[in-house]
Amino acid sequence: MKKMSGIFKVSPGEENETAELLTELNYQLSLTTAQRFEMMFRKSREIAEILLKNGYRKPFEIIKRT
Repeated sequence: MKKMSGIFKVSPGEENETAELLTELNYQLSLTTAQRFEMMFRKSREIAEILLKNGYRKPFEIIKRT
């Protein structure tokens, strides 16, 4: 099986959502569970960095009152 790059390329004028979905599912199936988790953690870190860069702070934590 050939290695997929992770980027879905659509031919000009082609907008087939079914083909896009099938390609994404095939790509996800080609990954191991560890690779999927690593991708998820990497995206989570990326989103957190973007939020911090744009002025959104870490959400407050609920502490127990005594």
